[in-house]
Amino acid sequence: MAQPKITENTSKLASYDAYFEMVQRRKKLPRNLQETLTDAFANIPVSSFPQVPGGKVIEIDAETSIGDAVKILSESNILSVPVKNPAAQNSLDWRERYLGVLDYSAIVLWVLEGAETAAAAISASSAAAAGVGAGTVGALGALALGATGPAAVAGLTVAAVGAAVAGGVAADRGAGKDAPTAADTLGEDFYKVILQEEPFKSTKVSSIIKSYRWAPFVPVAMDSSMLSVLLLLSKYRLRNVPVIERGSPYLKNFITQSAVVRGLVGCKGRDWFDCISAHPISELGLPYMSADEVISVRDDELILEAFKKMRDNNIGGLPVVEGPKKKIVGNVSIRDIRFLLLKPELFSNFRQLTVAGFMNTVASATHDATKAATPITCKLGSTLCTVIDTLASKLVHRIYVTAEDGDEVVGVITLRDVISCFIYEPPNFFDNYFGFSAQEMLGN
Repeated sequence: MAQPKITENTSKLASYDAYFEMVQRRKKLPRNLQETLTDAFANIPVSSFPQVPGGKVIEIDAETSIGDAVKILSESNILSVPVKNPAAQNSLDWRERYLGVLDYSAIVLWVLEGAETAAAAISASSAAAAGVGAGTVGALGALALGATGPAAVAGLTVAAVGAAVAGGVAADRGAGKDAPTAADTLGEDFYKVILQEEPFKSTKVSSIIKSYRWAPFVPVAMDSSMLSVLLLLSKYRLRNVPVIERGSPYLKNFITQSAVVRGLVGCKGRDWFDCISAHPISELGLPYMSADEVISVRDDELILEAFKKMRDNNIGGLPVVEGPKKKIVGNVSIRDIRFLLLKPELFSNFRQLTVAGFMNTVASATHDATKAATPITCKLGSTLCTVIDTLASKLVHRIYVTAEDGDEVVGVITLRDVISCFIYEPPNFFDNYFGFSAQEMLGN
């Protein structure tokens, strides 16, 4: 019975190895410099990394309702949170105490399970629209995102979803002026939408653990090396790494990819950083992904196709291109799905809504024509320092690389790529350093 799980875990770990081997082949940083940096990071303790704002890691209980989880994320201005196991409150073993990390996008995808039905209600601006027959509509998640988990449609009646979102029309009337805040900080409108009626109101975080973008809980100790953190955030594709006190299950810090890249900005003026970051990215082997490997979406494709591509390829964003030369005209990310929950004009026409139409509506909602329509880009001749500055200052997870003589997309650089640029993995590092294999840590 366990064979499929073992096969899945082996495949996952093989993909980690494949990515990092590709990076090592393509990056042009001298090997001796990589070894020097890797050794340096191996001797820097995790305890030296800045604490999260406020000095206390936000956590939630698995029995927390989805509505309350969003409220916590919103009020704390964070995008992910560790989830505690209520059945192991007194355990001193972190493996028992924590179930995983809940990502904001998991909640959005869960809400979208009932979005098509909700669309009918909200476009009519009345809960009466919720009376539409169940056979007439289906779940947007099943249609566009392929979600098949047990929470997909369980208890998600047409009346419940319709009433929930139609009831949020009053809140949506204020979304015009408040949309930037609502979208950027998981704002009040989104919170009200999923809190209005059942099943949103009483569904627990535990119910979406296995069906959506659920991240493993893989902690490091305060006296672990920063190299372990950098490898987890790059090669092993974690977006965040919890930090615990050795011998204690309690969280001391929560280090994200974004925080590490912001930390690199603070390294300006140090010889090793200035020496590397002054080079054009092309001289360092960036972007690691070649032009024909970039997954994009045309501006005339349906926005649902864009979100499906993100799901299928386990990526958080896509460049929007037009024409045979793939000129970049915009970008969409998984977090942009939230606008489908805030704007009735998007709901009412989502079956025919193109990517271009979606971006225009988002720009209108935010009162900023450049917010969605203008992609974050750089050139092959841009320096690594410029790329890092842009990623940190714009608070984005990726920057698209365009050709020197035009706007054709020739690559993409992610936070993960930037971190990978500075390090390599010593042989058997995790086996030796942690005392147990990476398979045990990351195979769950």
